[in-house]
Amino acid sequence: MDRRRAITTAAVIATAGATVALTFPALAGTVTREEPGEVAVDRAFAEPEVLAALSRDFNLTTEQATDRLAAEREAAAAVRTVKAAAGTSWAGAWLTDDAATLTIAVTDQALADQVRKAGAEPKIVKNSSATLDAVKAALDTNSDKASESIPGWYIDPAANTVVLLARADVADAEGAAKEFAAASGVDAAAVRVERSDEAPKPLFDLVGGDAYTIGNARCSIGFAVEGGFVTAGHCGQEGAGTNGVNGAPQGRFSASSFPGDDFAVVLTNADWTPTATVNDYNGGVLPVAGAEVAPVGSSICRSGSTTGLHCGEVEALNATVNYAEGTVTGLTRTSVCAEPGDSGGSFISGNQAQGVTSGGSGDCTVGGTTFFQPIAEILEKNNLTLVTGGSGGGGTPPASPPATPGEPSTPPADAVGCDAAGSVTRDGTLNRPGQRRDAVRFRAPAGTHAACLTAPEGADFDLYLQQQVNGGRWVTVARAATDAGSETLTFSGTAGNYRYRVASAAGSGDFSLQFAVN
Repeated sequence: MDRRRAITTAAVIATAGATVALTFPALAGTVTREEPGEVAVDRAFAEPEVLAALSRDFNLTTEQATDRLAAEREAAAAVRTVKAAAGTSWAGAWLTDDAATLTIAVTDQALADQVRKAGAEPKIVKNSSATLDAVKAALDTNSDKASESIPGWYIDPAANTVVLLARADVADAEGAAKEFAAASGVDAAAVRVERSDEAPKPLFDLVGGDAYTIGNARCSIGFAVEGGFVTAGHCGQEGAGTNGVNGAPQGRFSASSFPGDDFAVVLTNADWTPTATVNDYNGGVLPVAGAEVAPVGSSICRSGSTTGLHCGEVEALNATVNYAEGTVTGLTRTSVCAEPGDSGGSFISGNQAQGVTSGGSGDCTVGGTTFFQPIAEILEKNNLTLVTGGSGGGGTPPASPPATPGEPSTPPADAVGCDAAGSVTRDGTLNRPGQRRDAVRFRAPAGTHAACLTAPEGADFDLYLQQQVNGGRWVTVARAATDAGSETLTFSGTAGNYRYRVASAAGSGDFSLQFAVN
């Protein structure tokens, strides 16, 4: 079944009963892309800013980006299933560059059919994950003996080895790496030395956006937890105070670990309300629905106060980085770019929290390698609870703006349907694929929203309902995104400010939107 069609089918109902009054502010006409969300929607689908960043950084269409995310979530589920069954024979998993094929490595040939049954390609290897973890652990234990010519090391499941990096600009770096491996007492056959241009450094620097400050320095918030947020350890020491981007007192570091790890916890004061969101740097937020680990080869996106939202791939789990300040283990290696000031910021895959930005090489002009501290370890070591939400937001919406003169305030009670008269109607135009725009903004009491969008013949337009949350940001709470010419959705919501957005997945032309709240 077509995934987008299945999602929208769950959202389609007829509306009946009395229609409540809506209050309309001025039409903003802002052009932004939004995706998914209604109650029945499969949250594997990313918000539009994630899709836009994936499209840009992977050179994909929006549809291809959506399909990739769906494939990656299916791969994550397959990995979870096979890993549990494989036990000590588990040896890792990875996706191809296009995320079309998942390969799962095991040491027992008898597991091959089970891997195929899960939808993956089996690969029988010599070293189990436990074996390679032990090799890497030995290197980690001896990390203080690693020279500056060794940027780090990580497990490569596809090659079934531990990769030990050697600086390409240092003449005898490869020799130093081999000596380090020998001094660590590891099996040379399980280690591959690889030349690298990397020179990782913590991304600890200064620019605005949705940041926080520690004295004269700035970092980026990672994810909200109950009582505060998590971020990078190199951003501040335990006891250091923080201020929010607005300059108001915010909180204090209650825990900080760097090097060794690179995480910190900031407990905030009562003036700050944690929300299950990530700044999309496009005037909105991305929802955080959980923390399922994305496998190697998955697309992943990073949000930070210097460079905004950028995407790349997961290249390795449990990587070690040899910073000048000391060695950090257990990081995830990615091809996402980052720059100073992005430190501590969010790494997210679809709507699943992955970790907080640690450091890396390169920048967002030429590209680079960036590492993050996985969120699961931060939560476990500090006994924290990640703030999650179905719609990615929370709190009481701000007071309603006044109604715009001449706007209807009491839509008829007719059922909403693309071939039905009544309700409130808004018309508009999308001129090209990928374009998106507000169709209407309004204030509504608690009730059931229902809407129908009619697109021009041959076009594929999608419909999104968003609600305004604390701070004035908009979160998608319902969507309809089939490949049909008309879209219908329903959503049961609290009182607040809402807006409908229309986006072109394909085609262009005039659209008509009918909506009501019962």
